[in-house]
Amino acid sequence: MLLSSTSKRVDSIGQLLTVTLIFIFVLALTYFATKLTAGLQKGRLAGSNVEVLETLKIAPTKYIQVVRIGKKYFSYIVCKDTATLLGEVTEEDIMTLNSTETKLAGNVNFKEIFDKFRKQ
Repeated sequence: MLLSSTSKRVDSIGQLLTVTLIFIFVLALTYFATKLTAGLQKGRLAGSNVEVLETLKIAPTKYIQVVRIGKKYFSYIVCKDTATLLGEVTEEDIMTLNSTETKLAGNVNFKEIFDKFRKQ
């Protein structure tokens, strides 16, 4: 009786270790497949003359995008199945964020905000 319960316990631990190893293997395989795919995509897009500068969501499946193609800028409405050219945008109309505005846009350190309020 004691021998069979020990045998069952060893079998259960063996199954647990096997499932855990298979799970770790699948996670590692997924990680490396994702890295490989990202590297291939990045390599394909490197040196491209097309760059999406900004995207604004206007509806659940509709976006306005400002795109640089070569040295010209265009605005598009991108929907689920279509992309419609709104028109060309001049380079002077393109606004870039400076470092202060970028920080205000969401890259602010909480410690900096806390210190600013604490000084007041």
